[in-house]
Amino acid sequence: MAYRAQTHNIEENIHRNLKIQDTNPNNDKAKESIKPNSLSNLYRKDSDSQLSIMEEAYKSLIESVGEDSSREGLKKTPERAAKALMFFTKGYEEKIEDLLNNAIFDEDHDEIVIVKDIEFFSMCEHHLVPFVGKVSIGYLPNKRVIGLSKIARIVEMFSRRLQVQERLTKQIAVALTEAVAPAGVGVVIEASHMCMVMRGVQKLNSQTVTSCMLGYFREDPKTREEFLALIK
Repeated sequence: MAYRAQTHNIEENIHRNLKIQDTNPNNDKAKESIKPNSLSNLYRKDSDSQLSIMEEAYKSLIESVGEDSSREGLKKTPERAAKALMFFTKGYEEKIEDLLNNAIFDEDHDEIVIVKDIEFFSMCEHHLVPFVGKVSIGYLPNKRVIGLSKIARIVEMFSRRLQVQERLTKQIAVALTEAVAPAGVGVVIEASHMCMVMRGVQKLNSQTVTSCMLGYFREDPKTREEFLALIK
C-alpha cells in the first residue's frame, strides 16, 4: 500500500508538470520559431534563443580561468560547448507519451521481463561533470508489455538531464509503472561519477549502485532475488 501511495503522488507531480508545460504559451511560440535548417536538431525547442546566451557564459568561464578566448584553439569553443550542453540535456524536451508511441501491447505474460546493461551518460547536477554507467530494468507484466526499445528510450530521456543517480533510478521505475501498470518494477543502476574521479577524493575505480523496487519487487523477497540474480 505504501508503494501505491508513493507512486500515485509521484505520478500526480509528473502529470501536473506536463500540464503546466503544455499550457505555457511560450511553448507554442517556440514551436513556430523552429526552422528546418535551424538548431532544432539539437532536440531543444529553445536552442536558437538560448545558444548565444550560453556561448557568452562559456566565453566568460574560459577567460575566468586565465585563458585567451580569442586564440585559435578556443575561438569556437563557446559555441561547441553550448551545443554540446544542449544535447546533453535534451531530455527536458522529451515526453514519455512521444517516446512510447503507442508501443504498449496486450499480452498474457506473467513472468519477469528484463533488459539489462543499458549504457547511459548523464550530467551530475552538483558539479556539471558526467557520470556514466549501465542500467538494468525488470518488470512483472500485468496483461500488458512494452516494446523493449522503449525501455532504453526511457533511460535515455531521464539521463539526458542534470541529475543525481538516486533520482534517476526512481524516475525510470515510476515511468515504467505509469506506462504499463505492471505488478512490479525493479531498476538497478551502477555508475562511475567523474566528480569522484577527477576531483575531491579522486577514486578511479569507485562505483555507485542504486536501486528502486516497486510492487512485487519490493514486497516479495523471492521476486526481488530472482531479478537480482538474473541481472548479475
